Amino acid sequence: MNTRLSMLAAVCLVACGCSTMYYGAMEKMGVHKRDIMKDRVKEARDTQSEAKAQFVSAMEQFRRVVHVQGGDLEREYNQLNATLQRSEAEANAVHTRIRAVEDVSDALFKEWRQELKQYSSDSLRKSSQRKYDMTRAMYKELIASMKAAESKLEPVLVPLRDQVLFMKHNLNAKAIAGLGDEVLSVQTNVDSLVRELDAAIAQADKFIASLETE
Repeated sequence: MNTRLSMLAAVCLVACGCSTMYYGAMEKMGVHKRDIMKDRVKEARDTQSEAKAQFVSAMEQFRRVVHVQGGDLEREYNQLNATLQRSEAEANAVHTRIRAVEDVSDALFKEWRQELKQYSSDSLRKSSQRKYDMTRAMYKELIASMKAAESKLEPVLVPLRDQVLFMKHNLNAKAIAGLGDEVLSVQTNVDSLVRELDAAIAQADKFIASLETE
């Protein structure tokens, strides 16, 4: 979808305030639900990739902070707090992108099912039904993988929020060093998140490729 159409889409979405009307308006401009779906899957994939990088960075900073030896602890706290806020923003972006993929996909498959009934040719209807079934099956794998990764976001954020809050009220090296015991459990959560994000990104690439080769 080019920049001009993206801008028009945004205007239509705000003006209409309704997905159905939005998709209808885009259809009139030659942008079909399938195109929107592909673009949104790409956006969700890219957002998950960005989230992965952000959470890995947050883990590295957390590990560094708990092993800090002297220095400006308030500055370290401020930096870790800023990192937490960026991580939460990335998590929210992932949630938003997945919801957007679900919305357009629901609309696309609903329309497709309705149009299957309109065929007068049995052979063409069966061909379209096979394509529908294949696309739907791949989509289910994709959204399941995305949601599996999404479910790992909060388990990482919860302990990070706790550590930042603890640091806020305990800005001394001895207290912060005591957070070192939490590093392993947080790292385990981050590793699990990274694996799920990698799987979701791979599923998105596979799904996009299937749409582009048809």
